[in-house]
Amino acid sequence: MAVDSFEAGHEEQHAELPRPTGLLDVLSVAAVALDTRGRIVFWTPQAEDLFGYSAEEALGKHAARLLIHPEHLQAVVSLFTEVLETGRGWAGAFPVRHKDGGSRLTEFRTMRLLDDLGDVYALGIAADHTLLQRVETDLALCEQLINQSPIGLALLDPDLRYLLVNPALERIDGTPAEEHIGRHLRETLPFPDVDTVESALRQVLTTGTPLLDQYHVGRPPADPGHEHAWSLSFYRLEDPGGRVLGAAASVVDVTERHRAAAEADRARRRLALIADASARVGTTLDVEQTARELAEIAAPALADVVAVDILDSALSCRRKARPDNGPELFRALALKAAHPTVALGAADAPGDVATYAGDRLVTLCVHTGRPVLVRHVGPHDLPRIARDAAAGDLLAQAGVHSYLAVPLIAHGEVLGALDLKRTRNPAPFDEDDVVLAVELAGRAAVAIDNARWFQSVRNTALTLQRSLLPDHSPHHTGLELASRYQPAQATSEVGGDWYDVIPLADDKTALVVGDVMGNGIDAAATMGRLRTATCAYADVDLAPGAVLQHLDKITCDLEHYIVTCLYAVYDPRTGQCSIANAGHMPPALARPGHPPRLLDLPAGAPLGVGGIRFETTMVALHPGDLLVLYTDGLVETRQHAIDDRLNALLDLLGEPHRPLEETCDVLLYGLRNPDDHDDVALLVARAL
Repeated sequence: MAVDSFEAGHEEQHAELPRPTGLLDVLSVAAVALDTRGRIVFWTPQAEDLFGYSAEEALGKHAARLLIHPEHLQAVVSLFTEVLETGRGWAGAFPVRHKDGGSRLTEFRTMRLLDDLGDVYALGIAADHTLLQRVETDLALCEQLINQSPIGLALLDPDLRYLLVNPALERIDGTPAEEHIGRHLRETLPFPDVDTVESALRQVLTTGTPLLDQYHVGRPPADPGHEHAWSLSFYRLEDPGGRVLGAAASVVDVTERHRAAAEADRARRRLALIADASARVGTTLDVEQTARELAEIAAPALADVVAVDILDSALSCRRKARPDNGPELFRALALKAAHPTVALGAADAPGDVATYAGDRLVTLCVHTGRPVLVRHVGPHDLPRIARDAAAGDLLAQAGVHSYLAVPLIAHGEVLGALDLKRTRNPAPFDEDDVVLAVELAGRAAVAIDNARWFQSVRNTALTLQRSLLPDHSPHHTGLELASRYQPAQATSEVGGDWYDVIPLADDKTALVVGDVMGNGIDAAATMGRLRTATCAYADVDLAPGAVLQHLDKITCDLEHYIVTCLYAVYDPRTGQCSIANAGHMPPALARPGHPPRLLDLPAGAPLGVGGIRFETTMVALHPGDLLVLYTDGLVETRQHAIDDRLNALLDLLGEPHRPLEETCDVLLYGLRNPDDHDDVALLVARAL
């Protein structure tokens, strides 16, 4: 029973002991015991491996004679005697004779032993000196490499508890080395994705496949205000027998590389944004459209809320002598948010005009012509950003935490400001953002400047053009009239298209449609001169061909201008209409009961060619007949053949009984596109 109890207790104790490691096996440590006479009484299998003698060959033999060369015998006997007499152990290395006749330098540790009977023995622990020295060197090298390495290193057991960490890892996670030991990996790593790290480590422990260069980003306790990056690698550790001892983890600080890569990526995005802005901002000569394009580029790439505001004085092309410190009147051109936000309610809606006091940051921006940056917006900053107190409350509610205003400057003149706010984007505006915003604002400002001057000139030309067109009665003797003038809707300037209705003697009426080749104020002014001349010649009661003859001479004196013109005179007494054409589009005739057609007239040459005779053609107009005179802007496009467009015009005239005003609308809406590049003058007459 006692034996059974011992064996059971031994088995229980053995089960609790840790499994042996393989280091002793690697060293092949041998044990040899000698009695007081120097005879071998204990011989391990490792001793046989080390010295070559089996236990049968060694036991009972005199150790000195068996293992020691004669020249070392006296020294060894002296050491043996000293250990037995004094009990002091001895450590050192000396050559031992191998069974094969060779010599092995062997490392010894000797000590005196006493058994329970008081007998004395000498125990020698021995290992190959070269092997031991190599292991010691390897251990020393590993220790120095681990301690001095700039790479964070850790050894973990199979449960991912720390067994060892080096000083570099201390610096990375901010936890002293002794506080790591026994703690789990997740308790010290400063990574937000520590679950992913643990899962990867367990996979390495299971498969044995190393996991290399895993990229992780976090904020270490030692530097919580800045983002750091590390490269992690994991390896499984095994003993020579293949038993899993745990895992090794290496942590390389790659923060500089991470920041350099992030900066390079940011620079690429900035260049891409500038390139995108070059292609998308300023596509039209329209101030509002250009401002919208700028806002759409800047949100969300640069800010969460973007506003583009222009000085009202700049929009009306009134240059100010110099900026002052007083309030400024701004007109909102564009407003864009990257996401739904109450901050939109704090901004002026596009088209609104608002006065901002001299202490507002946007006013300071346009007065100084320099960017205004508030990296971190506080409660004391909002009153200088917002229009009023209510707007400030909305900005606070939206979470505006960073603000930037950049002037819109073109040709040295401050036109307005690009207003930028961040709410969801957690990063405050920095100097790189200022540089990017200035670049975008500068490009947009040039486009806005071009657009505002173009619109100013266009408005002037349009005003002049409209002032020169007739303000006639819709009814003349024998005729019912309707007319339209529609300027170009695209980026081209106002042209020199015109129409006229001139009452003549004997109840006659002259109908005129013309087109000055060109655009802008000069074309409009030329049109006015020709209209005046046409009225003068019409009063002389000349035939249409003769009138065009005189107009041709006048046009020859106008440099760089070619003019097309159609001149017709209707006599209600005879029902005849005499028409002459100077290179103009043929008029259309719609007669009830008949398909509409283009009048077959001699085309003639445009006015200004010189020396050309113009023929007059007589056309009968019956009651209800519709005569349509128009300029080429009604039918010419860049995408369609002119014959197809003329046929479309005739199709729209299929109902000659339609009211004339409605006929004009049908023709314009049926044939014109919003972006057509030319003016249109349209004159419709019905014989009564």
